[in-house]
Amino acid sequence: MKRRRRVIKLCVMMPLVMLLTGCWDLTGLDEKVFVIGIGLDKAEEKGKVDITYLIANAEMGSANGASSNEPSSMTITLRASDFISMKNTANSVISREISYDLLRLILVSEELAKEDDFIRFIYSAIKDREVKRTVHLIVSKEKAEDFFDKNKPLFLSRPHKYYVNMLNRGNEIGLIPESLMHHFLRITEADADLFLSAYTTTDIKKTEDKTRADENDSLAGEMRVEGVTNNSQFLGAAVFSEGKMIGTLTGVENRIAMMINDTTEVSDVISVFPDPSNEDYQVSVRVRKKQNTKVNMDLNAEPPQIHVTLPILLDVLTDPPMNNPVESKKKLENIRKGMENYMEGRVKELVQRTQKEFKADPFGWSLYGRKEFKTLKEYMEFDWMKTYPDMKVDVDVSVSLGKFGRQPKAPSYKEIRD
Repeated sequence: MKRRRRVIKLCVMMPLVMLLTGCWDLTGLDEKVFVIGIGLDKAEEKGKVDITYLIANAEMGSANGASSNEPSSMTITLRASDFISMKNTANSVISREISYDLLRLILVSEELAKEDDFIRFIYSAIKDREVKRTVHLIVSKEKAEDFFDKNKPLFLSRPHKYYVNMLNRGNEIGLIPESLMHHFLRITEADADLFLSAYTTTDIKKTEDKTRADENDSLAGEMRVEGVTNNSQFLGAAVFSEGKMIGTLTGVENRIAMMINDTTEVSDVISVFPDPSNEDYQVSVRVRKKQNTKVNMDLNAEPPQIHVTLPILLDVLTDPPMNNPVESKKKLENIRKGMENYMEGRVKELVQRTQKEFKADPFGWSLYGRKEFKTLKEYMEFDWMKTYPDMKVDVDVSVSLGKFGRQPKAPSYKEIRD
């Protein structure tokens, strides 16, 4: 009898289980549009922003893709109060469900980023479950709407891959910071450090500035580029303090900040330095950190003191004067000391700038400072951001020489000419 009841129950439950495995609540790809970028611009109305959607053509690049004559993306701009209400508002002109599953970046115009109310709009993003904390927060020199319209990536049928590749590679070589949304939220709420965001523009201007030792020592739009290429540049950083943009750093300055800060990582840095043996030439070097930055503090001193040691390993890749420095220990020491002095000078310039201009640091030193206090209350009373501008900061760059290219020794210039 019991066995019979079990069989009856099983027969009744099986159809119900089959119903639960259905796909009645799924939405097909042909019923969705995918937003890969959101642009924010200042609006004339108080409490509102102009929001631009960069929407990908989901069929481009697929095996059964659309015709190559179709655009890979489209943009739409509407005025709204926040991201969440914008979705429904946009459905007045878009017939499909709007999805943030492929959202890669939030692009903010410099004009809006410098407004006090910017923080109100960006914090509405964390209310939407679809907006991941790994979304990149980027600042554009011009309006975000204009950037999306003018930026036409070459050789990529899928626009979201362009932004992913540019941001990832730019971060690896240190030309732009790793400006993830969760970093912005963490640093803003900690109220002690500066947040660095990637800086970009399509407003490329020809410059006659020939004083730069390194082309990367500039901002997006200032690098001299000729030929047919992407009409946008990602270079340098926008500096945020307490959720508001207060300035910019060049590509080289951003590299220095990232190398000092142990919470960030640059893995493939090749730069140029003035040749210590001949001021007419520049030497290409690969820059690597040998180990973590050493930070020692005496916060009880008057004024509080920070001593920083940055250990660097340099691979010298070129020898323009062709004087073969590997032949002599004296030549090697002159090169090592010359590069050490040059790097130390650039680091000190940046530190002084952060103290005088930005009134806070992007190096993550407040994390070391917390360890100097017994309680969080004592640390909060110290008020790191208020105290930092008056601190005495000493910086030592310790340079070690690594390899000298594939062929360390080459014929001298005189040997070839004579």
